[in-house]
Amino acid sequence: MSPVAVVVVTWNSAPVLPGFLASLADGMAGLDWRLAVADNDSADDTVDVLRTLAPDATVVQTGRNAGYAAGINAALAAAGAWEGGHGAVLICNPDIRMRQGCAKRLVDRLDGEVGIAVPLLYEEGHDTPHFSLRRESSVSRALGEAVIGNRRAGRFPALSELVTDPAAYRRPTRADWATGALMAVSADCLTACGPWDESFFLYSEETEFCLRARDLGHATQLEPTAEAVHLGGDSQVSPRLWRLLTLNRVRLYGRRHGALATACFRAAVFLREASRAALGREASRAAAAALLRPGALRATPGP
Repeated sequence: MSPVAVVVVTWNSAPVLPGFLASLADGMAGLDWRLAVADNDSADDTVDVLRTLAPDATVVQTGRNAGYAAGINAALAAAGAWEGGHGAVLICNPDIRMRQGCAKRLVDRLDGEVGIAVPLLYEEGHDTPHFSLRRESSVSRALGEAVIGNRRAGRFPALSELVTDPAAYRRPTRADWATGALMAVSADCLTACGPWDESFFLYSEETEFCLRARDLGHATQLEPTAEAVHLGGDSQVSPRLWRLLTLNRVRLYGRRHGALATACFRAAVFLREASRAALGREASRAAAAALLRPGALRATPGP
């Protein structure tokens, strides 16, 4: 079996890297693997940490804050992903802590139908898994989330992107897409899909990739026996990043639907953010204001 390429993108990641690197021995147990890291012009000592603690890793410095998708592509190229010199690819954030045997369980789940396998993700200090599975965006789902909230609406597939049924996280469950903090991608899926879409600086790049993979016959599936802790989690998103997340979500919808449907979706997303802004949520205030700006969706917004 060809080695698994472990692909990581870093940007000022020195505080979390030692823990990530220390977790690899247990997380990658049972697999032959190679680490490839793309550093997006970190201003701290991220690269020095890598060279000290992971001297065998392939490190490519992009020379700029190129964004997450561009970093993934740079690391994939450094790992020889486009030259057929790898098996599966494990794409992970540096703030992930894989539990024993996590990666092998993900890789073993990949087959002719499953092109992307994702684990149960836990936020630090929580005993129940994070709701990491998602349905594709739709106007009805955006409205459902605006009116009753995504967690309550998540019980009804037509009313929310978020999959909240606890049973879905106890069995192998297919989803339209999943949180991209950690995912295994088969070589066949990667070859079929090609590079990640670099027009998304941050957020929605994993959504776009999973939907593209699904369209090409490669499903995204949860492997519930694989577990990892995500130190970041959704609760730490700043107003600036929430604005970016919201705009990219609407931008991606617009690429896959017509102008009228996109206008309706944008209005539904605005309703959600405006209602939460009225309750004092600063991040939603920033997102709602951005959605009202002419031309906001034509740009490629960075943080």
